[in-house]
Amino acid sequence: MIGSPEKKLKELRKRINNYENAIIAFSGGVDSTFLLMEAVQELGERVLAVTLDSALIPRRELQDAQKTAHLLGANHMLITTEPLKLPEVRINSPQRCYYCKQHLFELLCELAKKKGYQAVLDGANKDDESDHRPGMRAAQEIGVHSPLLEEGITKKDIRQFSRKAGLSTWNKPEAACLASRIPYGEEITSDKLKMIEEAEAYLKSFIHGQMRVRWHRGVARIETAVDAFPIILEHRQEITEKVKKLGFSYVTLDLMGYRKGSLNEVL
Repeated sequence: MIGSPEKKLKELRKRINNYENAIIAFSGGVDSTFLLMEAVQELGERVLAVTLDSALIPRRELQDAQKTAHLLGANHMLITTEPLKLPEVRINSPQRCYYCKQHLFELLCELAKKKGYQAVLDGANKDDESDHRPGMRAAQEIGVHSPLLEEGITKKDIRQFSRKAGLSTWNKPEAACLASRIPYGEEITSDKLKMIEEAEAYLKSFIHGQMRVRWHRGVARIETAVDAFPIILEHRQEITEKVKKLGFSYVTLDLMGYRKGSLNEVL
């Protein structure tokens, strides 16, 4: 759908109002926070935000989701799940996200059926169509709706709408599950995910903005904005010591800097 941001926002609100009630797959990120805000404004108590907790989700992101849902006045539920029990997720093929999302969306749809909600909505947006996102196929197959995508709303639109609405997430860096730090073909384990999460949490004390620690057979490959390189190099000794204590054998800085979905470059 092509139109001005204002027209797209108007149509989004109409689309949301077509639902009697809905569950929002809520991560606390830029997209799902904006969607939840709009859904609460349009449907009020008839919206339930559900956050799925697993080893794939950083604890900080989980805490942010709980806080944000509360600030938006949304009914919120936290459900613990274990996608690593699925062999299709653990072996980490390029279709891992499909099987993981299939599992998670099925849980949400079962919950919706049990509690009498008409639909499950997620925060996929128009820009997501240009990335390698097998999970979007799972959503479509299961019947999850993506109103932001359906109205042609882009990430830029969402950030602008969020800023105007006073949402603190308007400039929040994009997040992705911890499994996205491990190259395809390398088994995903809870120990690796914990190492990655703790390394990133430590590095965030130095770096504000986009940053990833990619796991490569025990090597930590740090991706961050090029203008943050001096900070990394200034603290390289203490960073190396800390990250190695977490279990990594070597610590490296990727000279190409941060780029979204860098592990998809091999596909």
